[in-house]
Amino acid sequence: MVYIVDDDVSFYTAARQQLQLAGYEVQVYSSAAQFLDQERDENRLGCVLVDASISGPTLQARLHEDGSVLPVVFVSVLVDTNIVVQTIKAGAEDFLAKPVTYDILLAAIERAVARHDALMQLRNRLNTLRARIATLTPRERQVFDLVTRGKTNKLMGLELGATERTIKAHRQRVMEKMQVLTLAELVLIAERLYHSTREPD
Repeated sequence: MVYIVDDDVSFYTAARQQLQLAGYEVQVYSSAAQFLDQERDENRLGCVLVDASISGPTLQARLHEDGSVLPVVFVSVLVDTNIVVQTIKAGAEDFLAKPVTYDILLAAIERAVARHDALMQLRNRLNTLRARIATLTPRERQVFDLVTRGKTNKLMGLELGATERTIKAHRQRVMEKMQVLTLAELVLIAERLYHSTREPD
């Protein structure tokens, strides 16, 4: 699904026709407010094509605030360097100057949709990992945190006031619940979850 947010009738009419011929479903909105007021299926692959001059950066910020991972492609007659830098730094997929050729527009949309697919797959994997983490008991969560920071069973035992045998049992249950076979896999999970909760720079 491609959401076109633009009040330029000639542009969105031509873009909609071109994108539909390429196999995309298209919905058109004449303002950022109109688009933001509509409910969207966030699990549906797609992107937003928005004119920067009609509150495009505001729309982008609102999507981010709402936790949406829909990629945004900007188009504009007037390409302001500051706005280009601002929107790209904020995660925009591309910033195209009007008039834009069909090939360039289609390539940008294809990249944006491919990016959305990758982001959705990553989000689904992270949600699965978070669900597994949630099954850990408080003590198992402590063991998970310590072992993925490189602590040995002996050190974990001293820190948690437990025998090495008890720590080994907890560690084994952590591995089973997280559905991994090696410490390396466990560390990788911890890294993914850590980076997913950090604010972007």
